[in-house]
Amino acid sequence: MEKKKVVVAFSGGLDTSFTVMYLVREKGYEVYAACANTGGFSAEQLKTNEENAYKLGATKYVTLDVTKEYYDKSLKYMIFGNVLRNGTYPVSVSSERIFQGIAVARYAKEIGAQAIAHGSTGAGNDQVRFDMTFLVMAPEMEIITLTRDMTLTRQYEIDYLNQHGFSADFTKLKYSYNVGIWGTSICGGEILDSAQGLPESAYLKQTTKQGSERLRIGFQKGEIVSVNDKIYDDKIEAIKAVEEIGAPYGVGRDMHIGDTIVGIKGRVGFEAAASMLIIGAHKFLEKYTLSKWQQYWKDQVANWYGMFLHESQYLEPVMRDIEAMLTESQRNVNGTVILDLHPLTFSTVGVESDGDLVKNKFGEYGETQKGWTSEEAKGFIKVTSTPLRVYYNVHKDEL
Repeated sequence: MEKKKVVVAFSGGLDTSFTVMYLVREKGYEVYAACANTGGFSAEQLKTNEENAYKLGATKYVTLDVTKEYYDKSLKYMIFGNVLRNGTYPVSVSSERIFQGIAVARYAKEIGAQAIAHGSTGAGNDQVRFDMTFLVMAPEMEIITLTRDMTLTRQYEIDYLNQHGFSADFTKLKYSYNVGIWGTSICGGEILDSAQGLPESAYLKQTTKQGSERLRIGFQKGEIVSVNDKIYDDKIEAIKAVEEIGAPYGVGRDMHIGDTIVGIKGRVGFEAAASMLIIGAHKFLEKYTLSKWQQYWKDQVANWYGMFLHESQYLEPVMRDIEAMLTESQRNVNGTVILDLHPLTFSTVGVESDGDLVKNKFGEYGETQKGWTSEEAKGFIKVTSTPLRVYYNVHKDEL
């Protein structure tokens, strides 16, 4: 009988390692381990993943590099929209999961797999992100989730792997990390206590720089094109350059508290120097180059875009409509933003842009007007006040 061909969304962590070995040993499946990389894995980690996948019994291991696709199809729109979940979290790992799921589903279809497996638990968001993506992209395939369906404990999985000769160190750590190109999330430890914050030691990138440093980030049509005046054709490399400069200052650290897809509240720490600096700079440039109503309506749709990404609704057709609107809004977002970096924070200094609307021939705020006379100003103010004068002429008791 031909073996069932199963693709495991393989991160190299405990749950997916257990899944590979269990499906091979207990089910006799032909297992393909697919690691979808959206920028969070180093070359060394990917090499270790490949070695471990074969030790666990996988028939084949592949790395699916979708970092550029992730940038082109979502990340750049998050920059266009200055997307921060609840005004805080840059929707980093949660948006990457969607593209990892898409890559794995696409690969499973290419090799003619009958099933796809992932290692999500039943209490988090990732189960929704993976399942929904697989249900839409590969509805004919079975979805296998051993950790969720068997209600497995970490110790059970560790013991199983050890008993069958796989001795990687999966001992319980105080913190768990999800690393991505757009930020690193931190769970466990003090985060489980709502009254506590994270100590310095909890962060993967320590604060090593003191004093201050000036950073220049250039944009063209809303996309990052330069860092300290060095031109980058590769946007991912530009993001990495900002991260390298900002992370040693501890910039981009915060705590996110929000509503999970499954309905409970979630709390997570994160460090995201590049995303917070790029979004901060981009939003600052837009204040100079966009009209009031461009900024207002862009904020409305961008908030929905971030929420839908978090809620695993990336494939909803309206997302393409929002992306079109965000793209069009960026036609005049050109220039260089100047920032000052300090330990644990940054400040905006100014911009250099040909589209700077602050520089105009009509007037300088708080100084002199050039586009209207004083009599015209007084008439404008009087007309503008008319609805209020009408209301309070009737309701004098409310004044």
